[in-house]
Amino acid sequence: MVAALKEEPPTAPANKPITPTPTRRRPPVRRIAIWGPLLVVLALALLLIAGIWRHVQLKHAQHEFAQQTGKTAVEFVRVKRDEKPHDLLLPGNITAIQEATLYARANGFVAKWFVDIGDNVKAGQNLADLETPELDQQLAQARGTLKQNEANFETARVTAQRWQELEQKKVVAKQENDERQGSYQASAAGVSASKADVARLEQLQAFKHVTAPFDGRITSRKVDIGSLVSEGSGTTGTVLFTIAQTDPLRVFVDVPQADAPLIEVGSEVKVLVNERANRDFPGKVTRTAGAIDPTSRTMHVEVQVPNHDGALFAGMYATVKFTLHDQASPIIIPSNVFVFRANGTSVATVTNDNKIHWQPVEVGRDFGTYMEVMKGLDENTHVVTNPTDDLTEGLEVEPKEQEGKKGGEQGQK
Repeated sequence: MVAALKEEPPTAPANKPITPTPTRRRPPVRRIAIWGPLLVVLALALLLIAGIWRHVQLKHAQHEFAQQTGKTAVEFVRVKRDEKPHDLLLPGNITAIQEATLYARANGFVAKWFVDIGDNVKAGQNLADLETPELDQQLAQARGTLKQNEANFETARVTAQRWQELEQKKVVAKQENDERQGSYQASAAGVSASKADVARLEQLQAFKHVTAPFDGRITSRKVDIGSLVSEGSGTTGTVLFTIAQTDPLRVFVDVPQADAPLIEVGSEVKVLVNERANRDFPGKVTRTAGAIDPTSRTMHVEVQVPNHDGALFAGMYATVKFTLHDQASPIIIPSNVFVFRANGTSVATVTNDNKIHWQPVEVGRDFGTYMEVMKGLDENTHVVTNPTDDLTEGLEVEPKEQEGKKGGEQGQK
């Protein structure tokens, strides 16, 4: 009866397929969010374990060595100054080695000009011709005056000679002879003055041909054919041309006081220009002011750079790169030699008799793996790396120089 009352489970129709329940997958982003920090923590833990293991191994090796020899084995580095040169970049202005503005030296008109901007010229080359009618007339008049004075001089010379002879014969008075001799001397002076005037005007007439004073390039032409020009300079004269010598070029920079003692005449430098980013132009320090400007606390320095191909232009802005070797550079040693305590910073040094001495030091700049020592250490001092607490003052040790690191040789500024 009980078996008859037991209900049978409902059966699915034979022709209806059974649909599987879909499996919910966790999005990839959530996996990364979960496993990423775990991996980072795991990596840090491995690094920490490796460091502890190395320290334990070092302690164990020191302990075994101490048991065998009675001495503690230590590694040291030699204290050295940072001999690595450092670069100093300073802004500068490029100027021509020579530059001149050519003015008219005679009044007149421009007859012809033979060069224009951008033309390369040689010293003495004719740049332009001027017409100077007034100067030509003055020269003609001066030459006429010279001939007149020469004729008067000849008459005065003959007269003076005759009166000299008559005075010797006592025919004329000495006073009259002296007057004739004076006229002769005045005529001679007049001839000399006329010759000088002619020479002056001839020299001015030579300025009708405007020539280049040195090899260079024409950077400006201010006149054209028929232009009226007047002699003089500055605001009173007419500017004809501007010429500049651009090979080599000069670059002027102001070096800060801290680096001024390291700048020497003849030092090699590099000149960098943004418009020529693919090139470094070699240069050389040719002059220094030898004094510090009290206003800016800088020293004026001149650098010359060759410009055979004309790649650089006068007036450009440039950057000068100095490579400086400081003979009094600071002492740089690894950071793992320092012990920071309440009473100050110190390092464990090895004396000449292989004993430990704790030396107080004054630390300067921190460069990461290396630090600067301002006071307390001398060059070639042996400094223990990774010092431990059992290195007591006066402890006799077995020192070994650490390979690959010798003080400042691995330092950096």
